[in-house]
Amino acid sequence: MERKLLHTPEGVRDIYNDECAERLLIQDRLHNVLKLYGYKDIQTPSFEFFDIFNKERGSVASKNMFKFFDREGNTLVLRPDMTPAIARCAAKYFENEKETVRLCYIGNSFINNSRYQGRLKETTQAGCELIGNNSTDADAEVIALLIDSILSSGLTEFQVEVGHIGFFSGLVKEAGISEAGEAELREIIRNKNIFRVGEILESEGVPDEMGESFYRLAQLFGNVEILKEAEALTKNPAALAAIEHLREVYELLKVYGFERYLTFDLGMLNEHNYYTGVIFQAYTYNVGEPLAGGGRYDKLIGQFGKERPSIGFTLTVDLLHQAVQRQRIELPKPDAVKTLIYDGANAANAVKLASFFRNSGIPARMLPTEQADGAVTDGGITVDASALERYGIK
Repeated sequence: MERKLLHTPEGVRDIYNDECAERLLIQDRLHNVLKLYGYKDIQTPSFEFFDIFNKERGSVASKNMFKFFDREGNTLVLRPDMTPAIARCAAKYFENEKETVRLCYIGNSFINNSRYQGRLKETTQAGCELIGNNSTDADAEVIALLIDSILSSGLTEFQVEVGHIGFFSGLVKEAGISEAGEAELREIIRNKNIFRVGEILESEGVPDEMGESFYRLAQLFGNVEILKEAEALTKNPAALAAIEHLREVYELLKVYGFERYLTFDLGMLNEHNYYTGVIFQAYTYNVGEPLAGGGRYDKLIGQFGKERPSIGFTLTVDLLHQAVQRQRIELPKPDAVKTLIYDGANAANAVKLASFFRNSGIPARMLPTEQADGAVTDGGITVDASALERYGIK
């Protein structure tokens, strides 16, 4: 039984030594970029009331949450999704804020995935939320911030796919598809399962000429030229406005100098149903899942109070670090630790020398002589009075 307790439960893992140091370095770099864009830190609890993330919010499915009860019988969940938690905070603390609110965070989220999916159930998330601004400028800023954040890790080979919920919603409205049909069609297209599209369209009585646009959705991805193809598929004002909005975002991201990292996907539909406008995901090679995802969610904060137009993203630090490792990107090594080897008579001298190094910003560890054999690979420093003299310590 004791040996079994040395192992972690399925879906979580220990991180230590060089891997932990690299992870923390990446987190520091991400946090620095978020601060450079003017975002302020926020922390939310690791667990909240279940209703913060319920089906009506459009968050994670209930079966994928870790649930438990408090003493009063309230259902609580470990935080499965950062955005609804931030939305709750925004409604509580920034309801009357007239200026744009910029918030950033680094924290863990918990999703009870099936063991066969091979995903971690606890992951570290870094991200931001821009609240109170529904402009094209805000959309471009958040996408640019995501690109800058990924670049800070040393990763250069990646793409951010951008779509717009308004294009799909416009097609649905033009075709007169029911709410139930839309939900099913959304799931089918999100999984690129075009073979079942026909069944839904037939059951909804959608004319063949109009149904062609839904078949094409799964293929409408590529560079900015794909927007012209999408434009030719519809006359719906909302769908056309979505395409024009994407063009405007693209032009601003060209000013940032980030156009090389952009592709477009008009068939992109996120599993989180609270998105209302621009949506995006970041991909790289040797990693089987998106590094990051985000988008505009103008109606979510209104579920907790006053509506505020908002946009943000979540970047999974675990996947970003995995990509850095698999693509053999070298990260700076931490400063070498000075090992101070001392006997009982020189304990005070060892403390003085260690303090000298630490005050100079150099890591130092003290190691008694009897523990030094086989534990020191860099030779170490034998501590005596002469050692202090060499460093000018009295």
